[in-house]
Amino acid sequence: MAKHLLTLRDLSKEEIMGLIQRALEIKSGGGQASDRLKGKTLGLIFDKPSTRTRVSFEVAMFRLGGSTLYLGRADTQMSRNEPAKDTARVLSRYLDALAIRTFGQALVKEMARWSAIPVINALTDQYHPCQVLSDLMTVVEKKNGLDGLKIAWIGDGNNVARSWINAAGILGLELVLACPPGYHPGKGLVQWAGGNVKVVEDPKEAARGAHVINTDVWASMGQEEEKEERIKIFQPYQVDQSLVELADPAVIVMHCLPAHRGEEITEEVLEGPKSVVFDQAENKMHLHQALLEMLLAK
Repeated sequence: MAKHLLTLRDLSKEEIMGLIQRALEIKSGGGQASDRLKGKTLGLIFDKPSTRTRVSFEVAMFRLGGSTLYLGRADTQMSRNEPAKDTARVLSRYLDALAIRTFGQALVKEMARWSAIPVINALTDQYHPCQVLSDLMTVVEKKNGLDGLKIAWIGDGNNVARSWINAAGILGLELVLACPPGYHPGKGLVQWAGGNVKVVEDPKEAARGAHVINTDVWASMGQEEEKEERIKIFQPYQVDQSLVELADPAVIVMHCLPAHRGEEITEEVLEGPKSVVFDQAENKMHLHQALLEMLLAK
């Protein structure tokens, strides 16, 4: 049976830490090419535009000796209402793995249900597991581990926030999320993660003493019509220098990009000495290489 990655709950603690360590090894070795996946093909079905996720997956597969096939939504018969289960069964006979970047989690679940090859959630509106795996790698790289850290999430309780909650529940991380009323990530998920995860409404409470401050855009893809309203609601949740100064002196500031400077984060912080956002972006490529090895290398 193929192993899928639909949320981080598809991985054990040991698998997550193993992926991080392997990705760090790949990075330390310069990401040199190999032939471990020679002759294998990764399909990319992307309903949403992408810079980092698409390029990092394509380069990762290339460095492993494999190839990729990019399929926009309009490039498949799903755009003409072919059932996902039919597409999944056909692509399973052509490809070796499939990464999907789409809107609803239901599509990746349906594709995985009918697929004989690994299905990777490359982003849905509900979860973004690959992003948080590379974020965890960045924290380990910068902090030499995860033990004893307070991680703060400031802003919307979105797909990345929910994947951080999954990570915290699996790994036992201290995670404090500061979200406005009505934009919390979901009570059931927080309860599942345990007492080490806390949701508050005061961003200062989350940032105080934090070793990692993480944020994201206030209006994600598909929420553009809400942007002006969200800007008003989320303004107190901007990651600015005064918020950073409440954190641990050696805090790192993370953002999965693209960033809206002057909204969820200031230019001063994004380009400042605490920011690790471009190392964080690079690490997607190394983590994806480790993930593809785990799923496909024999």
